[in-house]
Amino acid sequence: MLEHYTMGRRAFLACNYFFLACLAILCILPIIHVLAISFSSSNAAQAGYVKLWPVEATLASYKYVLQKKAFFDSLLVTLQRVGIGLPVNMLLTVLIAYPLSKDTRRFGLRTIYVWIFVITMLFSGGLIPLYMIIKYTGIMDSIWALVLPGAVPIFNVILMLNFFRNLPKALEEAAFIDGAGHWTTLWRIFIPLSLPSLATVTLFAAVNHWNSWFDGLIFMNSPTHYPLQSYLQTVVINRDLSLVSSGDISSLGEINERTSKAAQIFLGALPILLVYPLLQRFFMKGIVLGSVKE
Repeated sequence: MLEHYTMGRRAFLACNYFFLACLAILCILPIIHVLAISFSSSNAAQAGYVKLWPVEATLASYKYVLQKKAFFDSLLVTLQRVGIGLPVNMLLTVLIAYPLSKDTRRFGLRTIYVWIFVITMLFSGGLIPLYMIIKYTGIMDSIWALVLPGAVPIFNVILMLNFFRNLPKALEEAAFIDGAGHWTTLWRIFIPLSLPSLATVTLFAAVNHWNSWFDGLIFMNSPTHYPLQSYLQTVVINRDLSLVSSGDISSLGEINERTSKAAQIFLGALPILLVYPLLQRFFMKGIVLGSVKE
């Protein structure tokens, strides 16, 4: 069926596409600028000649970063955090969203539990009570201090809850008639049908773990236990004194603080830039279906 657009509709679509294109360009320009600086020479970056294309292109900054043990130590902590935190987030999200997706006739306390979760999303006890809980539970300066406080992402639970509620109830009733229980219904019917929403909340959880930096500064006593983003935050704020050590004097003509920081920032963002396109086709469908309530 062919759609007939009026002049007003066509003008709106043209303006909308132009605005979105400009917004996309504004989002990607800083990434291109950082990438260009990371591939430029020390003198060009220091003089401010680098815009969107490398000047006196060199790989010296990346060679320097790849020789830094602290960078790889923090990367290992972040990979460990994502490897543990992401499965914990997804498991708890699904196990909480499934019962809360039932109506009050089947789960009488549903409304109470939903309000409890919503209140915890809107209000928190504050940083000091959280710090005291982490300290007195004995998980300070460990990977669990980065994983457990955010083990239940409430926003993701709400998305999954609404997605489960939109699934046809006839499928669940047919499974119960055939003798399936709640566990079988969840893992064999709800989960396979929820792949778009699961991909969306997986992306949210992974990005949240990868980009978190403040909790690493608060809960890690040793810089060697910092996750990658906490390490990069200290790199951006503090001077890299290793550049002026005796072993790096020969490299000062090719790299400086600005180029080395740019290289580390880009390497820190690269994994998410690679993962996002793989999940992008599920993203819009998952977030729209999970945000609509019957």
